[in-house]
Amino acid sequence: MSDVPGTTALVVGGAGFVGGNLVRELLSRDAGRVVVVDNFLSSERENVPEDERVELLVGSIADDEVLGNIEDEFEYVFHLATYHGNQSSITNPLADHEHNLLTTLKLFERLTHFSRLRKVVYAASGCTLAPHTHDAAEAVVEDGPVPLDLDSPYQISKVVGEFYSVYYHRHDGLPTVRARFQNVYGPGEILGAGQWRGTPATVWRNVTPTFVYRALKGLPLELDNEGLATRDFIYVADIVEGLILCATAGAPGDVYNLASGEETSIRELAEKVNALCGHEAVIELKPARDWDRSGRRFGSTEKARRELGFESRVSLDEGLRLTVDWMREHLDLIDACIERHAGKLALA
Repeated sequence: MSDVPGTTALVVGGAGFVGGNLVRELLSRDAGRVVVVDNFLSSERENVPEDERVELLVGSIADDEVLGNIEDEFEYVFHLATYHGNQSSITNPLADHEHNLLTTLKLFERLTHFSRLRKVVYAASGCTLAPHTHDAAEAVVEDGPVPLDLDSPYQISKVVGEFYSVYYHRHDGLPTVRARFQNVYGPGEILGAGQWRGTPATVWRNVTPTFVYRALKGLPLELDNEGLATRDFIYVADIVEGLILCATAGAPGDVYNLASGEETSIRELAEKVNALCGHEAVIELKPARDWDRSGRRFGSTEKARRELGFESRVSLDEGLRLTVDWMREHLDLIDACIERHAGKLALA
């Protein structure tokens, strides 16, 4: 980090899409030491930079042996480990609990008496607070009501992780900050990364890289609910900047949206991707997924701008261009990861 060169950071889930980008940025800002914990359940070793300042601990942060190797040396902890995502959690709620919630609880317990910590940043989910609406959406604010009626174990475990963040701050003084993500996209997201997680969402788990890959391959782009839903897409470099600002400027116990504040329909996203890839891949309109009631949503940017000085800087058009370029360059790696699941994908 530029304002604290030589700092020591722990990145749980540091081989993942966001985690790998964060680790590289920390190194570029002269971090002195970065410890990455990752079990490669939904990530690849290629995302961990080869740098003498990086130490990789392979395993889950919920594993007592791995947790026992975490010593009181860190100024900043970023907890990004998660169980991707809604559909996988519906298929296997127990795995979601193990990798989404037990990880959070055991990590916070371990950190409670650490003396050097300045901030613990928890990656929260922006979808948990968004109203279920297909009418005009309003920007979702950080301090709005928390619904009990959620659509998946993933959403439940992510919001309970927020409850634990607040509890450990108030009860034990753990300096937690919740960074509430919107739909992150960008270079470094490897389709099919990690192990099979029970559904085709193991491969086609996020809409932007799925559309880009399929457009590059001339495959149909499938739009659930005819692509009418809207999302707040935010480029990964902006998310990384937001995470660092949460760590360096966020108030312990508080929560901040990391959002673009712009609402984009899935249909519009598909059309933009097709144009960038130079191939008019067929757009197939599909019915709504039976579990998904999330229609239109986007996040408020006001609080993060006011209190952190954070705002997204990469436009969707520019971010998609950079994503297409990266995926073109890394198609062999992506193909290899998808092929790993080909048999199970065909049977799903």
